Amino acid sequence: MGKNISTDLIRGHTDTIVLNVLRHGDSYGYEIYKKIVRLSGNQYQLKEATLYTAFRRLEKEGSVESYWGDETQGGRRKYYRITEAGLRHYEQNKADWNFAKDILDKLIEGGIENEE
Repeated sequence: MGKNISTDLIRGHTDTIVLNVLRHGDSYGYEIYKKIVRLSGNQYQLKEATLYTAFRRLEKEGSVESYWGDETQGGRRKYYRITEAGLRHYEQNKADWNFAKDILDKLIEGGIENEE
């Protein structure tokens, strides 16, 4: 049986995950969802409600912009693109994540030194 990552570990990083996907090009909701599943090696599936809440939050703060596609077949899709502010937001969140990851590695795997 495969392992799945805890939703609690992902919570708080949803925006950064979405911004990372959009760094590679404009995309629409379901396609972003599929890319996240693929990036995780099928170990994580973001709930649809969580994803669309993240889109609204990111758009409100100016990290992403949305626009309607011009599909000739099927329903129209709402596409999202990352903004310059979104790129800065992503880079800051990534730096914060790496800092936290280093601290957590020390706290979880480190030994206790003599306190003198």
